[in-house]
Amino acid sequence: MEQQTLHPLLRARYSPAGFDPDHEVTVDEIDLLLEAARWAPSAGNSQPWAFVPARRGDPIHPTITRHLARSSRAWAADASALIVNLTRRFVDDTDLPYSDFADYDLGQAVAHLTIQAQAMDLACHQFRAFDLAALSADLAPAPGWHIVSMTAIGRPAGPLATERGRRSVADLRRDAFAPN
Repeated sequence: MEQQTLHPLLRARYSPAGFDPDHEVTVDEIDLLLEAARWAPSAGNSQPWAFVPARRGDPIHPTITRHLARSSRAWAADASALIVNLTRRFVDDTDLPYSDFADYDLGQAVAHLTIQAQAMDLACHQFRAFDLAALSADLAPAPGWHIVSMTAIGRPAGPLATERGRRSVADLRRDAFAPN
C-alpha cells in the first residue's frame, strides 16, 4: 500500500504572529472565504454560524479593533480583515438549545474558511483576546447568537518560523481520562 502524505495546504497552514499592513483583501475574497465556511458540515445541517467581516477601512473595523486586547492588538490590527465568529446557541431569546453542537460546528466552519484562505495564499489567525462583553454590546447580536472568537486574515508579515511545535500523533492517541 502506498504511503499517504498530509495535504500541502494543511502542512503549510500556520497562524502568523504578524500581518502585512499594506496588503488589502477584496470583498470578493471575503465572499469566497465565507462560501467555504458555508459548506462546512454541521449537526442536522443546522449551520449555526454567522460572521461579521471587517476589512481595514470598513466603517465597522474601528468598532471591532477598539475591543482587541493589548496582546492581540499588536498584530491583529494589521490584518487585512478581521472576522467576528458567532454561533447560534439558543432558540431566539429562550434558554432552549438551538444545537448542542453549535460551538463545534462553528469551529468546523472556521476551519473550512482557514483552509480556503491557505489555498488563496492568505493566512488566518484565530483568537479570543478581546473584550467579549463590550464587543457584544457594540455589535448587538440577535437573541440566541453569541460571539465566540475572531479570525484575522491577510498576508503574513514575515517568513514562517522554521520550528513549529506540534503534538505527536502518539500523543493525540493517548487516553484523555485518568486511569481508574
